[in-house]
Amino acid sequence: MINRSEQIASTTQQKSPASVVFPTYLQFSKYFIRGIDWFYKPFRKYIPHETFTYAATGGFNTALDIVLYFIFYNFILNKQIVDLGFVAISPYIAAFIFVFPITFTTGFLLAKYVTFTKSLLRGRKQLFRYMLTVGGAILLNYLLLKFFVEYLHIWPTISKIITTVFVVAYSYLAQRYFTFQTGKRLRLLRKGAREKLNL
Repeated sequence: MINRSEQIASTTQQKSPASVVFPTYLQFSKYFIRGIDWFYKPFRKYIPHETFTYAATGGFNTALDIVLYFIFYNFILNKQIVDLGFVAISPYIAAFIFVFPITFTTGFLLAKYVTFTKSLLRGRKQLFRYMLTVGGAILLNYLLLKFFVEYLHIWPTISKIITTVFVVAYSYLAQRYFTFQTGKRLRLLRKGAREKLNL
């Protein structure tokens, strides 16, 4: 019997461009999937597999983002202002600018090759929609933080926690039903199964 990671690997290999461009990443994703599947076993009765996988990959990418931010801010930029001649950028903003493209890329690759592997959309379409989803998450972060801190006068740290809950829920739903459309595909499959039973 073929396990899920082997199915993903064989499916991805059929999509030749991805296997050529990201061979090492695809090999990594296979082991990542195996690890997630192993940890998922105690939770399979309570949480859908895709939701659990999203939480695992999202948690990994968030941790990577924090670690890279810490390294860039403290050691690479050395907490110094970045002077580009025409503009000076504070070190905490500069660290975000440097780290964002890295975690954006890893986030997309994890979503595409680990979490939402059943998506039937083309890679370019997924990437464009992922960019829109991430842009929406950044905007939502800004608006909610401003609302909670400036209008409701909630402490910034508490506001950030509340905001994160909303942004994570938004990101998951947007990626499942818009970026990769695996939720829509699952609904269609269930509808088709029900129609067959009614025949």
